[in-house]
Amino acid sequence: CARGGDGLRTVDEVADKLRIPKPFLFKIVSQLASAGLTETVRGRGGGFRLGRPAAAITLADVVRVVESEFELTECFASGWADCPMLNACGMSTTLKEALDAFFAVLARHSIADLAQRHRPADARLAS
Repeated sequence: CARGGDGLRTVDEVADKLRIPKPFLFKIVSQLASAGLTETVRGRGGGFRLGRPAAAITLADVVRVVESEFELTECFASGWADCPMLNACGMSTTLKEALDAFFAVLARHSIADLAQRHRPADARLAS
């Protein structure tokens, strides 16, 4: 979408050209639309496109929407207060720091950056 201007893409078109399952892509597009990262147009001639300029959508925005779980340890899931090893372990705080660093890196890169740097999909989408 970032390389296609304001034109609409269809799930069928993108799934076929990138060889990914249509139900998987439909789910991703729906999740991104719910978050305002894509917009969808229904009906004949419809499809989807970016919901904001590509430079205004970070990779962190996308990953937070499409990935639902980032629990690296059980205490991520249950909450810090429930962990019996909270004061003795140290691992959970280290992993949280690593996860925060991961998202900080993703937040520094936009969809526009990615579209400019990685062009292998261009040939598939252009045909």
